[in-house]
Amino acid sequence: MNKRVLVTGGCGFIGSHTCVELAEAGYEPIIVDNLNNSERSVVDGISAIIGRPVKFIEADCCDPVAMEKVFSENDFSSIIHFAAYKSVNESSVKPLEYFKNNLGSLLNLLTLMREHNVPNIVFSSSCTVYGQADKLPVTEKTPRKEATTPYGLTKQMCEDILKNTAAAYPQLKTIALRYFNPIGAHPSALIGELPRGIPNNLLPYVTQTAAGIRECLSVFGDDYNTPDGSCIRDYIDVTDLAKAHVCAVNRMIEGKSKSGYEVFNVGTGNGVSTLEIVKTFEKVNNLKLNYKIAGRREGDIEAIWADPTYANEELGWKAVRPLEDTLKSAWQWQQNLARKK
Repeated sequence: MNKRVLVTGGCGFIGSHTCVELAEAGYEPIIVDNLNNSERSVVDGISAIIGRPVKFIEADCCDPVAMEKVFSENDFSSIIHFAAYKSVNESSVKPLEYFKNNLGSLLNLLTLMREHNVPNIVFSSSCTVYGQADKLPVTEKTPRKEATTPYGLTKQMCEDILKNTAAAYPQLKTIALRYFNPIGAHPSALIGELPRGIPNNLLPYVTQTAAGIRECLSVFGDDYNTPDGSCIRDYIDVTDLAKAHVCAVNRMIEGKSKSGYEVFNVGTGNGVSTLEIVKTFEKVNNLKLNYKIAGRREGDIEAIWADPTYANEELGWKAVRPLEDTLKSAWQWQQNLARKK
């Protein structure tokens, strides 16, 4: 059995943690990353955790010549495709760049997979494909709403590309994992979320505010129809999320896929509000955050959380790490970053 897995975007937040979990499950990750929004030092962090070097190739998934070389010179049975532009807000300002990058990279990979007889791909999708669902929690059968941002649209379009490609080529096995909101860091504090510039996600902004890097955290909206007025999301520990990718690769390699294209929600099943995150972070780390209530942010939905039953039963995967532990690990990672500087 070929246990080598190509991990595109493997230096990113979720990709790096997935490389660790793959290695610990007996797989050999091969990282491809163009370092557009990540750091080469992450490879050292992964290697330190798993206790051996991990192969790293600097290449852009949108470059067919570079990727042909990757496929020709490396033997792997599966791909986990993380590499993508991911800022919801930026996608509205630069839609063409998002379409070109996020669709082009997947099309390149699928073309090369056929040419080189690589049968399995796990795709990094998102709960943004649901929009503001009419009924919560969302299941895999919840209808996708029309995307409100180019980023969300690229995730929907990539899912459709996978579905149609798998239908046309039965030798391909594809799984789309619809993530909810990944947070935290590896318990070792050797890898974590490393945003460039001003963070787009809540937790890095929380930790940077706690560290004094950001002056004040803005909570966008306290007038939503939720118990405390702030938005509700399904926050999942990044290590739990990483393990879902290992389960997905196992499923395809072991021939357990029920069709060429499968979709799984990867979340905890618990909705947690922005203010609950802030207050729980303060409590578990014994500190006070400087935060203020700001107006609603354009494009934010009110509430979403997963029904992860299908993933629990079919993939044999479940989110297990308590939120308190996740918020502690995020702060430990931020403090470790400060010590390195």
